[in-house]
Amino acid sequence: MSSIEKLLSPLVTPAFTLRNRVVMAPMSRRRSQDGVPGPSAHVYYGQRAGAGLIIAENSAVAANGVGYLNAPGIYNDTQKAAWKRIVDEVHARDGKIVLQLVHTGRIGHPLNNEGDALLVAPSAVRAAGIMRTPGDQYLEMPGPQPLSIAGTQSLIEAHIQAAKSAIEAGFDSVEIHGAHGFLVEQFLHPHTNRRTDHYGGSIVNRSRFLLEIMEGVTAAIGKERTGIRLSPFAVLNDLPAYQEETATHQYITDALQEMGILYIHLSDQPSNGYPAIPPAYIRDVRKRFSNLIILAGGQTAESAEFNLQSGLADLIAFGRPFIANPDLVERFRHNAPLIAGNKDTFYQGGDNGYIDYPAIYTDNALCSNVL
Repeated sequence: MSSIEKLLSPLVTPAFTLRNRVVMAPMSRRRSQDGVPGPSAHVYYGQRAGAGLIIAENSAVAANGVGYLNAPGIYNDTQKAAWKRIVDEVHARDGKIVLQLVHTGRIGHPLNNEGDALLVAPSAVRAAGIMRTPGDQYLEMPGPQPLSIAGTQSLIEAHIQAAKSAIEAGFDSVEIHGAHGFLVEQFLHPHTNRRTDHYGGSIVNRSRFLLEIMEGVTAAIGKERTGIRLSPFAVLNDLPAYQEETATHQYITDALQEMGILYIHLSDQPSNGYPAIPPAYIRDVRKRFSNLIILAGGQTAESAEFNLQSGLADLIAFGRPFIANPDLVERFRHNAPLIAGNKDTFYQGGDNGYIDYPAIYTDNALCSNVL
């Protein structure tokens, strides 16, 4: 009997069957010039199709929400066609793939947005920090323009349209990025949401943007094809802890349970130096939410198996281990050593540090790195 028997076991969902419970976490690799996934992206994702589920890197739903230099989008036909090539490659290797949809809000720089579009946010609260921009310049993030009600609703529609485009491109599902201090979480958080209309103030109002996105997306593509990523307590991207954080996320979780979405993906960040999600909170989510829970953040094969066996999660996501180990699932299966990736090429570069990491198990077509 394998010591990671459950991690390697299949999982049947309402939308698709996964051959194991290993998820490739969404990781921004920033090789998408003009927001279009690069010419080697289908190789990169195809090499990693041995994962039970791939969650592709966060992709902007609008030209003013790209945020990071060379991040991809899903708001025009050229981007959609490039993603289709990736999806087709993963499906040809019998894999499953989800697209994570994002609007970065106040995080980013206009020089990284299409047409130098200005940053937008719930309120005019500037984020601290610098952002890499074209020419390898590092510039301070400017203050965002506050969204009008009409602008807010247009970005809800942008998420819905992006979800439809993803499904049309062949993705098995979508994941709304409600984490890491980006636009959805900026609406949730009282530090960045200082509005006095029905999108600000109370927990119910601050949650409205997120829940209207989720309602629209589930209506457009089906609740069984809709997930969300959340990162409670992470204090990422200049969002401090706040008193109502637990109550806010409990309210969201209850609403998502009522909607019946496919999964909640909890992103834990202690390995990156941020506060951990308390185990008691994860247990509370498990009680409130009856569908799938994905846990991500600093996991090992052993911790993943423990969390699966204990019932805290149904799937476990791995990020950086997948960068340098395209055959990660088979390495887990055979207790093989893992390669440490080159951090200098995590967020920039060409094929080097992207598709040139070798697979040990080259007899398995699912993790071949042959171009």
